[in-house]
Amino acid sequence: MPHLSTDTPFSAPRDRRDGTRHRAIGHRPARRGRTTLGWVVALALTLTASPLAAAPSPAEDVAFLDALTWGVSPSSFVELRAKGRDAWLREQLHPPVGMRLPHEAEAAVAASMPRDSLYERTLYLESFKRAADSEPDPEARKNAHQSFQLLLQGAAQQATSATILRALYSPDQVRERLTWFWFNRFNVHQGKAMIRVGIGDYVDTAIRPHALGRFRDLLEATLRHPAMLRYLDNAENAAGHINENYAREIMELHTMGVGSGYTQADVEALARILTGVGLAPNREVIKVRPEHQADLVRDGVFVFNPNRHDYGDKVFLGREIHGRGWAEVEEALDLIARAPATARNVTRALASYYLGHPPDDALSRKLAETFTRTDGDIAAVMDALVHDPAFGTSLTSQFKDPMRFVLSALRMAYDGRVILNTGPVNGWLHRLGEGLFARTTPDGYPIDAAAWAGPGQFAARFEVALQIGSGPGGLFKPPAGDGPDVPAYPLLANGLYFTALEGSLSPATRSVLAQAISPQDWNTLYLASPEFAR
Repeated sequence: MPHLSTDTPFSAPRDRRDGTRHRAIGHRPARRGRTTLGWVVALALTLTASPLAAAPSPAEDVAFLDALTWGVSPSSFVELRAKGRDAWLREQLHPPVGMRLPHEAEAAVAASMPRDSLYERTLYLESFKRAADSEPDPEARKNAHQSFQLLLQGAAQQATSATILRALYSPDQVRERLTWFWFNRFNVHQGKAMIRVGIGDYVDTAIRPHALGRFRDLLEATLRHPAMLRYLDNAENAAGHINENYAREIMELHTMGVGSGYTQADVEALARILTGVGLAPNREVIKVRPEHQADLVRDGVFVFNPNRHDYGDKVFLGREIHGRGWAEVEEALDLIARAPATARNVTRALASYYLGHPPDDALSRKLAETFTRTDGDIAAVMDALVHDPAFGTSLTSQFKDPMRFVLSALRMAYDGRVILNTGPVNGWLHRLGEGLFARTTPDGYPIDAAAWAGPGQFAARFEVALQIGSGPGGLFKPPAGDGPDVPAYPLLANGLYFTALEGSLSPATRSVLAQAISPQDWNTLYLASPEFAR
């Protein structure tokens, strides 16, 4: 097994048989002193695999995990080697309903989540804001508005913390990666209006449950959520006061794509279809004319209000849609979700995200055909993508966006040890230009490597690598700030590194690592290496 040169000023920290750490500078412990439990298990699995089975090498499985999850960790590597890729992938593409987390991570998420429903929180905050706006005393009004903003900020922080913890520790890693992909595609910005109060609920109820399901269901779930309706102004869309923002973005960004054949007349027709799709953030009874009473749809804050709907007939994507209320919306969503242009555009974006570049024409056709044949089954499309040769050849040529870079570093460094404070993580993401829920435009963050490969990005990544590699950096400090950091050391030169990663390093990277003068320096250089960036 390859190892760092014996004449380096610092050798990467090795594990003793008794579990203690050896971090001496200028001395490399005996070769037999490297083992950890994870390494022993992984190595045993590697050595017992039949060479006739042509099983993937450890390095290939690391690349496979990195491409599909939020980053390989010692424990996830052992799990994959034990189950094999096919069994592991089947489990990942068909996870149990609901969220699975280790107990400690679940407790951390629960501690950060609100106890009431989005409906109750919205009612309270709407009432709070009305009271603040009507406060006659200027100073009291100012203080009330500041308190209101603090409540919104707290909701956003809760959502950020829960999202980071789930991404780091959920065993359903493929679903978590797709949750981020779909959120980015159906992007909303937390800074607009009161979106912060519902941003976490948007991820947890509109995105994640449908991340591996039918695209049509995902499309409707985002349409019915207050975060989307506020962000793209459909809450203001009413008969006689048409707002085309949401209708345009559904077709341009979420589904069919620019240049796919729809027209301005289609946008206008869809905007008319979507009139009345909005919000009812109070308990007031909506009085509807008797002939339209059955058309009223109300679910928490969401409402389809017949009083605001344009009941005239429309022609949308070549089909006449008769004015009949909410059923028009469902018919339009069916047309969009099943349009060939949607199959091509959505699957192309999905493949680009995982390959690091747009797919070739053959793979594009294959994925679009799978999407159409399965009525938009995302899991089926993912299965076809992962089993295509193009996926295998892309594994060593990808480039991690900031989310993958930061989360993969933490999964490698701390494995299943649950961080106590997600504040530094979100700070690093903002520093690298991909802060959670912070993209102001509806197109979401770019998914191509070129957007994240500039000189400024590399300089910022080195700074983040230094902070992660040098110590806990506040990650294990109680969020309330009422205690010191819990002792924690990022263990990057672990059993996984010696089993599967060390041998894939280039001579140039080995030379740089050989110049490390401390464990912290070695960690930083490794995280900043070209190999870790992929």
